[in-house]
Amino acid sequence: MYDETNRNEQIYGYQSPVSYQSETYGSAGSANRYGDEPKNKKKKGSGIWKKMLGGTVFGLFAGLVFCGVVYVGYNSFLSDKIEEMVIANLPEEDTVIENTKTAQAVPTADVNAAGSMDVAQIAENCMPSIVSITNKSVSEVRSMFGTRKYESESAGSGIIIGQNEEELLVATNNHVVENAEELSVCFGDSEEAVYEAKVKGTKADSDLAIVAVKLEDIDDDVMKSIKIATIGRSDDLKIGDRVVAIGNALGYGQSVTTGIVSALDRNVTIENMSADLIQTDAAINPGNSGGALLNMKGELIGINSAKFASAQVEGMGYAIPIDAAEPILKELMMRQTREQHDAQNAGFLGVNCQNVDSSMSEMYGIPTGVYVLSVEPGSAAEKAGLQKGDIITEFDGVSIGNKEELKNAILYYEPGETIDVTIQRSVDGEYEKQVVKVTLGKNTSTETEQQQQEEEQSSERRDIMDPFDEYGTSPFDFFFGQ
Repeated sequence: MYDETNRNEQIYGYQSPVSYQSETYGSAGSANRYGDEPKNKKKKGSGIWKKMLGGTVFGLFAGLVFCGVVYVGYNSFLSDKIEEMVIANLPEEDTVIENTKTAQAVPTADVNAAGSMDVAQIAENCMPSIVSITNKSVSEVRSMFGTRKYESESAGSGIIIGQNEEELLVATNNHVVENAEELSVCFGDSEEAVYEAKVKGTKADSDLAIVAVKLEDIDDDVMKSIKIATIGRSDDLKIGDRVVAIGNALGYGQSVTTGIVSALDRNVTIENMSADLIQTDAAINPGNSGGALLNMKGELIGINSAKFASAQVEGMGYAIPIDAAEPILKELMMRQTREQHDAQNAGFLGVNCQNVDSSMSEMYGIPTGVYVLSVEPGSAAEKAGLQKGDIITEFDGVSIGNKEELKNAILYYEPGETIDVTIQRSVDGEYEKQVVKVTLGKNTSTETEQQQQEEEQSSERRDIMDPFDEYGTSPFDFFFGQ
């Protein structure tokens, strides 16, 4: 006999609300559970009503279950799908629907919600901000046959970061423009868009410089084709972030390389200069110096410096973080653009100096800058009141970190100009900041005498640095007379 109760349990997984007894589907002659004879007519009608009642209850129950399932699904994983189906079937006219959930767009591989671009888009958008720089300089080579001068030409890169009423301002590395006799800037790799440029200011210990091109010299078509770079934040970088480098690699013209941020705050020391740089595996080749390191939004986050990269390794390029460079560049941008003079025609200060770097400053508890070892009698420095032991920290408002910076700064001033020199002077054992007005003099020594003086000073320093020298004191004690 087929059991209706078991059928409900097997198919629907629950007990039927109406329990059908065996007599309902039994034979006519079978006895019921109370032993009475079956009353066929009455029981037949009763069975029909029971079936109808059971079906009704079952239908209501099944309907409630179905409604519950639909409600839960609509408010969870099916909601977005249903909205997409509704939106897809809307009429083409613009329709405003209030109080509805906004569908979330799936980002593509090239452009995401943060506004990132692919490399091709970055190159197209950012190349108008990158320039090529050519430096024609004169190098001196000393030998047993005397000193000879050689003309040389080097290539580098720059980034357009500003503009004033008269000039277009380009950021680059100091070593790109160092010792420049002639400086030119090329826009867009076009031989017809090459213009003379001047060094506006440099910061040697940070390897940064600003180059200026007169706006009146630049053609209107060229001005329309270039733009100022968008500055980003290097402090927001993370190791593994993708980056793009653009620069005048090998002097061939603008080229694009890409990679990732390999390391942050990588301390690199080259030629006694130490800096915390961005390390990247994007190719930074000679000529890339002064070019741009960009994030995937096309924002400038570093200034490439091939000077800090070794030719013996691969995938280890370095860039100056823009958050560290920006304050220095802003300071240099405010300077007056000047002509550089040779040593004979430039102003003359008249001091013999020694560098005080960060390690020496920490060791001896003195300010960083340029320590005055001696003052030449009758010089501009002596007339202004500079003394042995003073530490020069600024020259005409520009910070000075070493004697090379001081020497290069003076080359942009003529004899007779009066400028402010900021010093730190020891007063009762404490260093105090003072500003001294100095009227620069004229260099009366010949070129040969200058060379002899430099050689003598260099020889003296080498003797003093000898750890087995007869004085038995540290080089710093000897220099400073302590």
